[in-house]
Amino acid sequence: MFRNIFIISLFIVAGISLSAHADTSKVIATGGATTIEGTAGGGIVPWAVINGYASSDQWSVTAMNTQVSVDDFTLHAVGASLSIDNRFELSLAKQTFDLDTMGGKLGQDIIGVKYKLAGELLYSTLPQISLGMQYKRVDDFGIPQAVGARSDWGLDVYLAASKVYFDAIAGRNLVTNLTLRATKANQTGLLGFGTETNNDYHLQAEASIALLLTDNVAVGYEYKQKPDQLGFAKEDDWQDIFAAWFINKHVSLVGAYVDLGSIAGFEQQKGWYLSIEGTL
Repeated sequence: MFRNIFIISLFIVAGISLSAHADTSKVIATGGATTIEGTAGGGIVPWAVINGYASSDQWSVTAMNTQVSVDDFTLHAVGASLSIDNRFELSLAKQTFDLDTMGGKLGQDIIGVKYKLAGELLYSTLPQISLGMQYKRVDDFGIPQAVGARSDWGLDVYLAASKVYFDAIAGRNLVTNLTLRATKANQTGLLGFGTETNNDYHLQAEASIALLLTDNVAVGYEYKQKPDQLGFAKEDDWQDIFAAWFINKHVSLVGAYVDLGSIAGFEQQKGWYLSIEGTL
């Protein structure tokens, strides 16, 4: 049902966009990319930036299609977001996790909101600081419940701070981000939330750093801390090395080498990430 609503919503948004052009006055690349959870950031870490290129009194729409392929699993994510006034972001994402070696699939729907609290990415001493929430719900609770998850839904809350430092390294601009997330999610929610014996929130740190080689090309590194709650298999932190090409203010590409560690007992899950994003 969610997928049908999502596809219909994309057509509606596209129709509105064709008849009412969105203003996009922000500097290129300052909207970041779109994470696998649908919100603005890197690939796996949400940043404080607001998606798209809408500035004050403007709006912007962004859609993405992402695939992550590692040794024994494949994650496909599609998503869209609406940004208003460079302050508010509403996002939707659908994740499908193929258990290539084991057979079968896991799925998750994500609804996110983000609000800029203070600061600016570029032109203030204070970093841009944003508060975000993500409501997540798995499609089928059978596998998560079998491995010890307590619930089929969860609410992540995070606080992110992002800042650009001009002429930081060899005359190039440097982007930094730190995110603190309160979560109950197992494998970001794909294996449910909490456990039968522990339903407490865990505070996790996530970080990103990117060097702008040109105004529209960046390379960087991300690290995502994750709680290790399920007893049947170790859950490792995630990390990636990425390159992002903001072709223009309407199209961007992100590729990455990812290390997801152990997933469901399968060790050393490493592979590739590729995402294409369109913005109006």
